[in-house]
Amino acid sequence: MIIKAEIITQPYSGEFKEKIYDIPNSWTSQDWTWIKFSNNDLTEWCGNFRGFPREVAVSKKHSCVLVLTTDYLFKLDCISGELTEYESQPQYQSLTVSPLGDFLIADYYEITIISAETIDIKMKVTWSGTKIEDEFYDVISQQRY
Repeated sequence: MIIKAEIITQPYSGEFKEKIYDIPNSWTSQDWTWIKFSNNDLTEWCGNFRGFPREVAVSKKHSCVLVLTTDYLFKLDCISGELTEYESQPQYQSLTVSPLGDFLIADYYEITIISAETIDIKMKVTWSGTKIEDEFYDVISQQRY
């Protein structure tokens, strides 16, 4: 089971067991991101992901890893290391995990909380003079908070 993930530079050939995560698409860049994964049995391996690196985050609560590159947002299962979902050409700029284990992902205008299987809540952040105004809403019910 994956317990840690970090962005690294391209490793030497044979340094790690490697797995390539590439989505066949004519619009992908020539950039690659290398992520070193550490499992709970202390083994390490490397994943190669299409796109220039942005962020990587592991949620033990949801048993998955999100890898954000300029080309894709990849979602991997922590148990198998298999790709379960992806989003192409994401506008996201930043990614982290909250202390509760939910993913927080942001673009230039919104912060999105990703919990469980779906994107649940979005927070729109706007500037009003020198103050930040925020608005929360549930994506599914469109209820505002």
